[in-house]
Amino acid sequence: MHATDPHDGQTVDLDELLDTRAARAAATPRGSGGASAWYRSRPVIGGSIAVLGALAMLLSTQLDLGNLTVHVGIEGMQATILPIIIALAGILAVAMPAHRIFYGVIVLVGSVYSLVAVNLGGFFVGFLLGCVGGIMVVSWAPRPAVPATATEGADAVVETTATLAAAAPGAEGTGGLVEGRA
Repeated sequence: MHATDPHDGQTVDLDELLDTRAARAAATPRGSGGASAWYRSRPVIGGSIAVLGALAMLLSTQLDLGNLTVHVGIEGMQATILPIIIALAGILAVAMPAHRIFYGVIVLVGSVYSLVAVNLGGFFVGFLLGCVGGIMVVSWAPRPAVPATATEGADAVVETTATLAAAAPGAEGTGGLVEGRA
């Protein structure tokens, strides 16, 4: 071999390196995808509580307590529409987390207005659930991105050690990394 030949004994076969990386990537579980990533990227709990509050408000308008029956007249329309708006805002907060503050404020305003419009906010149960859900939606923030995986860090260590070994093949003081010891 010539002294300037780049294919001397210290180089790594590229195909072997790519096969190793592909095998490592296939063997590692995918923690960044699936339902857990979707759940972390959206205000699911706040939106669900808001929908439960709207359901409590909606059910409070159709009461039949023994001999006492609650009838709603023309204001029954707002007693039906307001819980639908609150539930829709809770669902849209989960579906479009970028607009969560707007939808959370809609849930909060609708919940407070339900005290007057919908049988004391669904006898305070729907009001409280709506307020808690709206606050959770407004205060929710996406989690920061997950740092690079361990396999990428291991590849960087392998490349660094190969560079050190190529620069000084007989040099001492590499801490055993060139020989494969940690």
